[in-house]
Amino acid sequence: MKIIGFLLLVIILIVLAKKVWVASMIKDIGSFQSERTDILKRRQYLLEKVITTPKELIDAMPSSVGPHFQGEWAIYSTSMLSAALVNIAKLYPETKEEAVGKIDSLIKITMSPELRLYDATEWEEDPLETLSGNKSHISYISLLAWIISGYKTIGGDSRYDTLFDSLCETMARRIMNSPDLNLQTFPRTYFYVPDMLVAIVALANYAKLNGGKYQDVVDLWLANMKANHMDSDTGLIKSLVPDGETWIGEQPVLGSYSALSVYYLTFVDEDFAREQYELLKKTFLKKIPFTGFRELVKGTKGPILLMDSGPVILGLSPTGTAFGIGGASYFQDTKLRKHLLRTGEWAGFTVSSKYSRHYLLADYVPVGEAISLAMRTAVPWN
Repeated sequence: MKIIGFLLLVIILIVLAKKVWVASMIKDIGSFQSERTDILKRRQYLLEKVITTPKELIDAMPSSVGPHFQGEWAIYSTSMLSAALVNIAKLYPETKEEAVGKIDSLIKITMSPELRLYDATEWEEDPLETLSGNKSHISYISLLAWIISGYKTIGGDSRYDTLFDSLCETMARRIMNSPDLNLQTFPRTYFYVPDMLVAIVALANYAKLNGGKYQDVVDLWLANMKANHMDSDTGLIKSLVPDGETWIGEQPVLGSYSALSVYYLTFVDEDFAREQYELLKKTFLKKIPFTGFRELVKGTKGPILLMDSGPVILGLSPTGTAFGIGGASYFQDTKLRKHLLRTGEWAGFTVSSKYSRHYLLADYVPVGEAISLAMRTAVPWN
């Protein structure tokens, strides 16, 4: 009994210590001005972690997930860090000039053969060498185009204009040639709506920078989704759309994909994104014992989880909660945003030095840190 009592005391002391630590780390959360030091330190950590050689970046992803997901997570790291740099340049204009140079480096890393390999392997051809072809490649080329759109948005020069033109022409052509205006992420997969949304975001950003070119494609795709691919039970845009051959069952929406879709929709249709954000909270928000977003709709039969969703802990989706911060930040849902960041601190453990700061887990999975920074700084790019 004494041993049990001692162990309980140790657990209580650990929980209290953690509570004090969490309180100290989130005390400045509330406005972008009060969070400036924290945000810039996390930015610095990611610049050092992600802007490296392509091989080192891929090797920084856990080998346990395999080469495919190492490649996917590497390109998500470059794209989400790029988005964060654009956001931060909007929030703190003094960082803009440096951000342009850093995003240039991220584009070069993303264009490397090493980061193209995950997509090239799936489609059995290189995505950049076959832009005139008809295979989808939407995963790779949409993320690269989105990064370039961020580079141009904050004043990047014309060095990538020809490539940007080609990427967007390719995506627009392939989308319009698809019967449902949707493209497979990889062969023999469903249509993943968040992956399609990256392409739509890139085209929408291109339209804003180029006199409205491809805005018609954006409008047609969104109209098709609203008319044909909304979940009747929740009102949310579906996470997955059947490709005519492959399907997984009855679950049409997932918390992680819905939260990410809300973030991407802010670039495309702010009013629709706001409606979806409110439905996201209504459908997936959980407040006890921690505030976050569930992965599954209540009453779902059986666990339908994908690698992107991450493990469900206490009913919460770590990935969905991280992506949900994007909508809370963009729509200035300050109270919920603070609660979500508090949950993030409970789940992680911030490591801080004089010049940088990050969650401890980022040393093993840096993509999570990049996503977190992009989401907590989400602001309009206009």
